[in-house]
Amino acid sequence: MITNSGEDTGASPLVAVRNLRVGFNGTEVVRGVSLSVAPGECVAVVGESGSGKSVTARTLLGLAGPGSSVRASAFTVAGRDALTFGEREWRGLRGRFAGLVLQDALVSLDPLRTVGAEIGEVLTAHDVVPRRWRESRTLELLESVGVPEPELHARRRPHELSGGLRQRVLIASAIAAEPELIIADEPTTALDVTVQAQIMRLLAERKAAGTALLLISHDLAVVASIADRILVMRDGRVVEEGPALDVLAAPAHDYTRALLAAVPSATSRGTRLTDGAPLAARHANGTPVSSVRAPVLAVSGLTRSFGPRRVVEDVSFALHRGETLGIVGESGSGKTTVARLALALIEPDDGRVTLHGEPWSGLPERSRRPRRPTLQLISQNPLDSFDPRHTTARLIAEPLRLPRAGRRARVLDLLARVGLPPEVAGRHPRELSGGQRQRVAIARALGPRPDVLVCDEPVSALDVSIQAQVLDLLAELQAEYGTAMVFISHDLGVVQHIADRVLVMKDGRVVEEGEVDGVFTAPRHPYTRDLVAAVPRLPGGEVADLPRSGAETQVSAGM
Repeated sequence: MITNSGEDTGASPLVAVRNLRVGFNGTEVVRGVSLSVAPGECVAVVGESGSGKSVTARTLLGLAGPGSSVRASAFTVAGRDALTFGEREWRGLRGRFAGLVLQDALVSLDPLRTVGAEIGEVLTAHDVVPRRWRESRTLELLESVGVPEPELHARRRPHELSGGLRQRVLIASAIAAEPELIIADEPTTALDVTVQAQIMRLLAERKAAGTALLLISHDLAVVASIADRILVMRDGRVVEEGPALDVLAAPAHDYTRALLAAVPSATSRGTRLTDGAPLAARHANGTPVSSVRAPVLAVSGLTRSFGPRRVVEDVSFALHRGETLGIVGESGSGKTTVARLALALIEPDDGRVTLHGEPWSGLPERSRRPRRPTLQLISQNPLDSFDPRHTTARLIAEPLRLPRAGRRARVLDLLARVGLPPEVAGRHPRELSGGQRQRVAIARALGPRPDVLVCDEPVSALDVSIQAQVLDLLAELQAEYGTAMVFISHDLGVVQHIADRVLVMKDGRVVEEGEVDGVFTAPRHPYTRDLVAAVPRLPGGEVADLPRSGAETQVSAGM
């Protein structure tokens, strides 16, 4: 087994690389990384976007990409010298020897095939089971990763599924051939905590059975639940490595300490995640939020069905200026449908929505259009909502009501506030990473300085440091403008950090609601208790006592 220092521990790893260097067009993005993964071991690689994590992982399967240059002092896969492999040898290893789970399931899955056919192809290509058993094995795999009604969903195509369901299908496809090595790049990013726990149990079972696991993740608590060793990467290099408990409980490097300090939780409420400074008190047009009684957004008795299925039933809430309402629940609980009803993107079968005390639902769109900029959406999957022909600058400028001369400066300011460089303005959505696209979506929504911001999993695709920047930005926006937020998330730590009140949804209904601290510390409903119990935790359960001072906490610049 080869560590980053070059030490060989004597074990027999399935994959091992020493002094790996990967470059694109003369620029090195992986700089001297050494790692190995043995049977029955989980090695986790953590770090910010752009640190080289995913490139390292993909290179281990010969997928560094076109135009890449790959060098290493030693590189073995399944006991063979991978430096001599051509595409034929790499193709023979993928699927049967190694399964790959990528972060962006919508891009990875074939849009023209059903998900059942996608998984069936793996079973067929590697002759995993006899033909007569392939359909039943496909359904077993879908069920094992938490896909409800597998017979129904196996007949659907990727665009007909939620982001969480697509990710589960991708995991099922990756493990279909029962590979010796699983490389999982952010495998639980789009999943709610209960399904996340199920997936991590599944991976833990594979690990216990002798499967090697290389886990790429920005969720340090998820890493803590399964990893044996952790490598922390920054700027293409490993800056710290060691046993998982040592790295997470007593990090030696300032950068690792900063990553841990940026993890949101109940104890981080009221402080900036990027530097630990107190957040400004939230006001609404100069008036303390607590004294503002009239809601800016109110929904009453919302009910909505799609065909014979009722997906939202009798949901009500009121949202005041400067207030954040969290909505949590598993995939399919109705969270996103409630958001679409509140935005009047779809109409309720029953109930109503008011904006500033005036009707919002039930109106012709031409009547709503003048007020649209005051209510903005940050969606879970911006790639679905962006016009691929438009540049980033045009996407951000579109909702702005500014003279042409002032738009460019405003676009660049918004890009800077969400941590993106000016050159991103000229790029198209597919030229950006998932995290970059999410930041563009946030910048676009913030542009009109809305009264209400509906956030549907706005930080699910972001690493912990960029997530910290964005959450701080949203808090600053509230303090400055009194913006009200509906914040939908499967990350209960994020909701505890940012929300004032929370609704817990299951099967289209609100099963519990109240002040966020009360709901999460003393949940009354069995489902809420299950959610809280499924939350992964860092060693010791908290990260709030980690010091935040000076350069140690500056995990990322640009805000």
